[in-house]
Amino acid sequence: MRSSSPLPRMSRRGRVTVGVLIGVFVLFTLLGWGVQAWTDWLWFSEVDYTGVFTGVLVTRLVLFLAAAAAMAVIVGGNLWLAQRLRPRNRPHSPEQATLERYRMLLGPRLGLWTALAAAIVGLFAGLSAQSRWNQWLLFRNGGDFGVKDPEFGTDIGFYIFQLPFWRFLLGLGFTAVVLALIGSLAVHYLFGGVRLQGVGDRMTNAARAHLSSLVAVFVLLKAVAYVLDRRSMLLEYNDGVGVYGAGYSDINALLPAKEILAYISVVVAIAIIVFSNAWMRNLVWPGISLALLGVSAVAIGGIYPWAVQTFEVKPSARDKEAPYIERSIQATRASYGLDIAQHTPYAASNLTPPESLATDTSVVSNVRLLDPQLVSETYTQLQQVRGFYDFGPKLDIDRYTVDSQTQDYVVGVREINYSELTAQQSNWINRHTVYTHGYGVVAAPANRVVCGGQPYFVSGFLGDRAQESCSSPSDLIPASQPRIYYGERMSDSDYAIVGKPSEDANPAEFDRPAGESGEGRESYYTYTGEGGVEIGSFTRRLLYAIKEQEANFLLSEAVNDNSKLLYVRNARDRVEKVAPFLTLDGDPYPAIVDGRVQWIVDGYTTAATYPYAERVNLQQETTDELTGRGTIQLARENVNYIRNSVKATVDAYDGTVTLYEFDENDPVLKAWNKAFGGDLIKPRAEIPEALAAHFRYPADLFKVQRNLLTRFHVTSPGDFYSGQDFWQVPNVPDAPDSEVKQPPYYLYTQFPEQAAPTFQLTSAVTPNGRQNLAALISGSYQDGKPRLQVLELPDQTRVSGPVQVHQQMTNNANIRQQLNLLSSNQAQVQYGNLLSLPFGNGMLYVEPVYVKSNQTDAYPLLQKVLMSYGDGGSFVVLADNPTDGIKQLVEQGKRANAGNPPPATEEPPAGDDEPSATPSATPPAGDAPPLTGDLAAAANRVQAAITEVRAAQTSGDFERYGRALKELDEALTAFQQAQQAASGGGAQGGATPTGAPTPNG
Repeated sequence: MRSSSPLPRMSRRGRVTVGVLIGVFVLFTLLGWGVQAWTDWLWFSEVDYTGVFTGVLVTRLVLFLAAAAAMAVIVGGNLWLAQRLRPRNRPHSPEQATLERYRMLLGPRLGLWTALAAAIVGLFAGLSAQSRWNQWLLFRNGGDFGVKDPEFGTDIGFYIFQLPFWRFLLGLGFTAVVLALIGSLAVHYLFGGVRLQGVGDRMTNAARAHLSSLVAVFVLLKAVAYVLDRRSMLLEYNDGVGVYGAGYSDINALLPAKEILAYISVVVAIAIIVFSNAWMRNLVWPGISLALLGVSAVAIGGIYPWAVQTFEVKPSARDKEAPYIERSIQATRASYGLDIAQHTPYAASNLTPPESLATDTSVVSNVRLLDPQLVSETYTQLQQVRGFYDFGPKLDIDRYTVDSQTQDYVVGVREINYSELTAQQSNWINRHTVYTHGYGVVAAPANRVVCGGQPYFVSGFLGDRAQESCSSPSDLIPASQPRIYYGERMSDSDYAIVGKPSEDANPAEFDRPAGESGEGRESYYTYTGEGGVEIGSFTRRLLYAIKEQEANFLLSEAVNDNSKLLYVRNARDRVEKVAPFLTLDGDPYPAIVDGRVQWIVDGYTTAATYPYAERVNLQQETTDELTGRGTIQLARENVNYIRNSVKATVDAYDGTVTLYEFDENDPVLKAWNKAFGGDLIKPRAEIPEALAAHFRYPADLFKVQRNLLTRFHVTSPGDFYSGQDFWQVPNVPDAPDSEVKQPPYYLYTQFPEQAAPTFQLTSAVTPNGRQNLAALISGSYQDGKPRLQVLELPDQTRVSGPVQVHQQMTNNANIRQQLNLLSSNQAQVQYGNLLSLPFGNGMLYVEPVYVKSNQTDAYPLLQKVLMSYGDGGSFVVLADNPTDGIKQLVEQGKRANAGNPPPATEEPPAGDDEPSATPSATPPAGDAPPLTGDLAAAANRVQAAITEVRAAQTSGDFERYGRALKELDEALTAFQQAQQAASGGGAQGGATPTGAPTPNG
């Protein structure tokens, strides 16, 4: 009698259908992988970085196969062993009768099921391992830092290069043992090696030996984990004092506890083997051993350290934790490069504008007026020429030497914005073969405006500029190749197909408008650069048709035998692809170097396992007002070590990517360079001087260092613990309630202790919880080396911080009048960067004021400059330009030195377009004494309300006019109350503010 098959048979048609579906799925999966790998190889061949492609691919493949094979052998081998150790005779019981059905089901194909389970486990293990390719490469190629950790005396290189991969291997080992144990237990139970019912032992000797051995291996791995945990303790957060690294209770209680637990784990592992198999041959004593290990872990590793922390450390934490706080301070300053910071006391005791302001040539003459965020719209409207050109939401700051004079310039690249193409221009042919590139780098001096507040353009012109009065008649920063095929605003879908079928064929790529002022005929061009992947053959066209899912690669006549495909055209993306081990700065910037437009991208090497160093999230630390508005937001990467080790360039014409070593002493970069053959990064000595002249201190690194310096400028453990001297980064001055941090700004200026004007990135910081100025932090390069300078003001300084200064300047009665006249329902006032400039042992503040009409396509124009000196409120002016502002400040200073303090409000200088405001703190009668105190403040409020009423009348905005009348009524009431109070006290009285309009105007 034939026994029935334990599995129902599938029909032949069903098996064929399933086979076809599986085959199609595998085919398309492999096809997709194959096309991606092939096109990646072609791209890396184009940029000449195939070593990166093969290095990463081979490493990932080897790790996948190694981890998959190891996991499959461990799990599959234990499943096979459990099946081989099954008992031949099983006692009869209802339990075994039930399991017999499953044995009949699985038995004939047990080898297949075992192999399938091992393969699935191996697949997931391999996928996990291949993602750790970067840890493996550092593990293989990392060296020493030359610095030892303060507790064990181990080189920092162990923590950076070795520890992460050891921890991964340990986790993989735990996973393998646990899965093997669970799987083996299931197989033993299925075949009767482990029983829950019946007479006799519940477990056979073979099953007990097998399972106890796996448990013993798990406990041994736990011993290894305790050993690694001892080192990992130096990376953990110390809640008691708010720093990273092991504290007093960790070192004196938890650290020895981990060592004791490691030894106990070894003893327990041996006990499990001995008691289970060689002596008593039962699970009672092994269970007791495991329980003791658990109790020891809780008591020794938990309760004892808690008791030390609670009863010994907390009552005297300042003294107990001092050595460990000092470790964290030193490690953090070293790992983030804060130890190069030069701290210089700056008294800022001069609160009166000095006469030297009028003759200064290092600070005042270089005051930056153009805000790269605000004038982007101005560049777009004045230099766009065609609607599809775009400069982006934020421009960049760089410096150039023109006519032997070095100064900073606001620069923007005229790129193609594909989202601005019209419907007719957006068809496939136009989008990818006609509109292929932008044209020109437009630059303007940062300290100069013309023609009613416009930038003075000196480069990037399209056509004849001889008749243009608002820009230079010639290109002062020329580019021999101004075409922009690779830029900052291009996405993955913005690929370009270039090349014409023959020499006689007409160029097809739109180049630029060729007539005067961008009008007239249009010029066309054919790309001649080395960049791009050749797609002339049918095979290449088919390949990219599949990749881009676009049939026009095969059908369109625009793709010919000489065609090249330009893709991955975003400069930052290109660097990220050839150097995937780098963290890239969020603000690439263009520079004209030897006539070529080069994108400069700062690359960082990072790590997260530097002992005792503060760990930060890069995304959180670098986010400010400019993030997402021309500055790319960084990924949520936690780091505690960072170096600006690489300066990368991308040629805007041919896409050439070059990686230059910038930090010659960074062990992490040396490890990466070694991992990819040793010549991936060009030595620093090969950096061209013309390129090095455009290097600038990277913004994201500076933000991280600035934020850390707000705490880690304090080097005394006791002071650090109290936190009294901590600083904070102020909010945006003109929107302090937004909780958005003020971004740092680039300046070409001279700070104290600097021999000459320097291009530097600067930021003001204030005391924690207060708004007065605490310090100025700047980052620059001196002789090619990074330099951080911290100008520290006294603790009790009277100098205001950025938020206070902006409020004091804009709330000045006379200045508020003029600002109200500038703004209406038809225009809005916008404030540029508030610059904090140390000068003459005092502080000079400069804030440009822009006005933007509400009309369509309007752009901001620089109309005024707010300036103050000293504490931010005593000497304040609103001038047409810095020169006039400095003159007014100096005059105020002279009057103050002569014993005549400046009036409560300052009249506008002669020649202003705005009408002169009546001084609000003087009574109308010439013989009456001047108003003072609360009465003067009330009079100022009345005068400001009067000015607002007049401005509202002029604007025709009835809603604004109503608000202004209400404010005037309240101001008059307040003035009368102040007048009565003054009269009652025997002070001056009778003064009445004049000039109030009636409600009818």
